[in-house]
Amino acid sequence: MSLPSEQNWLVLNHLLKDLTKKGYEIPSGINPEMGLIRSTISSYHRDPSHPDLINGLAKAEMSLNNIQATLLSIAEKEGDEYEDYWLDLLKQAMQGKEVFEFADSRSKFLANTPPGLTTGRITLLEAIAEERVQEIAEWEGLIIEFEDDVTIQLHGDKPDLQSGLKEMGSFFLEQKGD
Repeated sequence: MSLPSEQNWLVLNHLLKDLTKKGYEIPSGINPEMGLIRSTISSYHRDPSHPDLINGLAKAEMSLNNIQATLLSIAEKEGDEYEDYWLDLLKQAMQGKEVFEFADSRSKFLANTPPGLTTGRITLLEAIAEERVQEIAEWEGLIIEFEDDVTIQLHGDKPDLQSGLKEMGSFFLEQKGD
């Protein structure tokens, strides 16, 4: 069974994609924050009784509320019918209804994730030099684990993790042109 915050995330993710497809400019911090929120929600499932994970979920839900307000203000520009459609989906999600299903994922969670740290995962389109990731991880004070050639798991304090993931965002831009 999925949590209301998972369904809320899914609705907002679909809204985000739709607004992007329609050509609206989305504030730059929303996409990375959505990734961190998804990771936090997934981490919560591993141990719903762990105080750090409970607090992390509460913070993720607050972030989702902020993102929701931002995206709905953009959705207003499409008209009342469009905005009402998304508001209805969000209402259903908060009532615990399954509005969207998660796509099947290859993601696996490591049982030995350090407690008290925030975890993030990136999956690249193609392998990159391990030294590039290690340099950023060392600079930001992150623990890195390579699951395979293209999947990297990062652990650290949330601000450091966010900064590290933003730095690694350039890896995706480099791969788009290939």
